[in-house]
Amino acid sequence: MLIIPDYLEMLPRDKIEKLLLEWYDAWNSHNLDDVMRLFRDDIVFVNWNGKKVKGKKALRKAWQPWFASHGGFRFSEKETFIDEVKQKVLFRWRLEWPSRIPGYEGLWEKRDGVDVLHFSEGKIIKKLTYSQTVVSVNGEGDISTDEVNQLFH
Repeated sequence: MLIIPDYLEMLPRDKIEKLLLEWYDAWNSHNLDDVMRLFRDDIVFVNWNGKKVKGKKALRKAWQPWFASHGGFRFSEKETFIDEVKQKVLFRWRLEWPSRIPGYEGLWEKRDGVDVLHFSEGKIIKKLTYSQTVVSVNGEGDISTDEVNQLFH
């Protein structure tokens, strides 16, 4: 279980690193409760598609269907930059999951992206997500996210 510090001062670098490792584990364990523990109640999340979600309850509601239907997803860290003074993190990641795209079922989709995380009072208050606009499926060709979205919406 993710342990959040109970103090309201700035997090030192080693505490940020520890929280991030626990948070990555929560994502890869598909544990929405533990993922949500690191967010403040007034979190602002801006998705790669530009949609904004305000508040922890609204974010949980937005993410719950994805967690339920995308079993097997996993994130891997490519690199992480921590600014202890400004309490910000830049996290470069790769997301992989089993494809549900017709003709690609069972192959792995891959998306690379970046999260900019702003910490306040020991938790994330803002999460900005940026992602490439193509999804690689098992290393074979690229499918634009518009094509992927058309298949499922």
